[in-house]
Amino acid sequence: MLRSALRSRLTTAMRERDRAAVSALRNAVAAIENAEAVPTEGRSVTTSAEVAGAAVGLGVTEAERRRLDHGTERSVVAAEVSSLVEAETAYAAAGDGERARSAAAGAAFLRSVLAEVDGAEG
Repeated sequence: MLRSALRSRLTTAMRERDRAAVSALRNAVAAIENAEAVPTEGRSVTTSAEVAGAAVGLGVTEAERRRLDHGTERSVVAAEVSSLVEAETAYAAAGDGERARSAAAGAAFLRSVLAEVDGAEG
């Protein structure tokens, strides 16, 4: 439900040309999708002699993605909020008020999505 709420809000933010929200939402969705990736260490792959490290064979690089539960998805988005808060602090300290405001707006936007989803599930 969290990912669908993020994507729905992303569509709206894009329509409204809200750059801070679009950036925060895209990053949050990407972070969830990255968390679903399956580690490749230890996988046996046949490689091509012509291209170093290239995998050979149909579907040899395909793997089913992990499924994240709501708590894990929420943790990933909460980490994105923390990252934006840290960025806001760093930008403000560097005197870049515009970027600090943008990071703060993104953090606030993601917090609102988390609160909305938590309220709908609670």
